Amino acid sequence: MDAEKSRAADWFNTLRDTIVAAFEAAEDTTASDRPPGRFEVTPTRRGADGGGGRMSVMRGGRLFEKVGVNVSAVHGTLSEGAARAMASRGVPGVTEDPRFWASGVSLVAHMQNPHCPAVHMNTRMFWTPGAWWFGGGADLNPCIEYDQDTAQFHDTLRGACDDHDPTYYPRFKAWADEYFFIPHRGRARGVGGIFFDDLNTGDWEADFAFTQAVGRAFLPAFLPLTDRRRDTAFTEADRETQLVHRGLYAEYNLVYDRGTKFGLESGHDANAVLMSLPPLAKWV
Repeated sequence: MDAEKSRAADWFNTLRDTIVAAFEAAEDTTASDRPPGRFEVTPTRRGADGGGGRMSVMRGGRLFEKVGVNVSAVHGTLSEGAARAMASRGVPGVTEDPRFWASGVSLVAHMQNPHCPAVHMNTRMFWTPGAWWFGGGADLNPCIEYDQDTAQFHDTLRGACDDHDPTYYPRFKAWADEYFFIPHRGRARGVGGIFFDDLNTGDWEADFAFTQAVGRAFLPAFLPLTDRRRDTAFTEADRETQLVHRGLYAEYNLVYDRGTKFGLESGHDANAVLMSLPPLAKWV
């Protein structure tokens, strides 16, 4: 499995580099009086010998108000709580031998223009001595919703899924609708997308290929929406709507998000884990 781990980690780094380059290119082509944004890259570590990665954050750009693209490969021993949580999901042997390895890329983008939707995407591989699996997905979080944008985003993700298994899109869309729901608000945090976890069909190559397809689908699913909306005029009321919606996003990530909980429980760099939080938000 060491070779497979290496291939997965290399792919996540490649995907990270591709997205960072595309986002900086989008900054260059966005009309604005401010200079184009650039990513600041900070090494991250999980403890003294638990691996690490790169946290890449752009703030105050032309298109992006804040966007983070993180990549990591970490290893160590699961906390007792994390091991129990995985055992409850059917991961075999994890409470008896809680060693783990995980690698992935995760991004969240909060936009300058309220007409441009915020977005989240991640792909990852996880290994324990008793099992391996892939997970990931992408979901769109507009504060001002456009049916055209929602349909285009979903259609692109559907195409990536259908190329591998026609059951994936309906299954993983439904999973996203359930996963990104905020119970205490009684609503979803956005307009959904796809979400999958614990993907192990027994064919590592096929599952890795699907995870790569999800990563490759992200830019064509998202960037055309920003091209369509980034020059749309907006009002102070639109900005207020955006900030309140960001409060909803922050609530979800701090209370419910599985990745946030795991990152903090496993001792990963807290700044990298909380990169997803918006730069500004409001609550009514």
